Amino acid sequence: MPAYINRIATAVPPNDVHEAFVGFARTLFPDNRRRAIFERMAERGQIAHRWSCLTPAGDGGGSAVDAEGFYRRGRFPSTADRMRLYEAHAPDLAERAVEGLALGPRGGGATHLIVTTCTGFSAPGIDLELVRRCGLDPSIERTVVGFMGCYAAVNALKLARHIVRSDETARVLVVSLELCTLHLQETDDLEQVLTFLVFGDGAAAALVTAEPHGFALDRFHAVLIPEAADQIAWNIRDAGFDMVLSGRVPGTLSKALRGGGEAILDGAKVGDIDLWAVHPGGRSVLDAVEGALELAPDALTSSRTVLSDYGNMSSATVLFVLERLMRDAQPGQTGCGMAFGPGLTAETLLFHAV
Repeated sequence: MPAYINRIATAVPPNDVHEAFVGFARTLFPDNRRRAIFERMAERGQIAHRWSCLTPAGDGGGSAVDAEGFYRRGRFPSTADRMRLYEAHAPDLAERAVEGLALGPRGGGATHLIVTTCTGFSAPGIDLELVRRCGLDPSIERTVVGFMGCYAAVNALKLARHIVRSDETARVLVVSLELCTLHLQETDDLEQVLTFLVFGDGAAAALVTAEPHGFALDRFHAVLIPEAADQIAWNIRDAGFDMVLSGRVPGTLSKALRGGGEAILDGAKVGDIDLWAVHPGGRSVLDAVEGALELAPDALTSSRTVLSDYGNMSSATVLFVLERLMRDAQPGQTGCGMAFGPGLTAETLLFHAV
């Protein structure tokens, strides 16, 4: 029994914080040499906008980074403070994404709900909030995929496919919600600062059923690189969640994709793939994928556009890319999606438009 992504909807908060956050980060490097390195690296990031539930305070050079004073110099918030803000804003953004699907009353009869998130936790959580806010059946089967990082949405689609293949009447609602900007750190560690300047807030929702329209989910494949496990990490600390995104990641991914591309494509050739939904973990990540697979210069246009317009929204991001591809996809076109995260792991999928 095939499973299909019938539709995808996305949502972001109203506040563009990229320039303000870059302005704040610039002040963390008082010496000219390190500031020059930062400026060069930030400019090469190819990100124009990132959206946040926080309101920026000017250019980020003042005593507070945001208008609410959540990030105040010398007094950054605790993990508890960050989780309180997550609890206040996450349900609203998730609800907006689900509403964008226009499912109708009672969520269009959704039978299953899968939520992915790695930037905040609470109980009762987003899953139960969505049941209440969106009028979903209280007995809907709920699953929360937590703390898997940027590739979690691929695992959610994998699970949705299993559900639909076991029950052709299932209507699976997948929601990926991340408030990455709640985890800014006040540090002069250049790599950590540059890591944070990639991330933004966003949510995406998708409906997966046995109805043959949209994208057919054909195959999933994971590539695990355990010897590089320390290159992407996401740990809960006293002052928020601490992200490690090593500068070695692009090289590691490039090597893995050169050696594992045939398994990912299940014997197909790169030239057989019409649509590429690659998670834009950063410009250098996209460059590495493009080089390793020898893709055409315009193959990752959708991924690069999402990176420029929104930054990296962790698990929601690959759904943003798939949504863009779905707008113009022609029946019969084949596609490959992939997202990268802790492990170091690449979760991949093959699909085609119907």
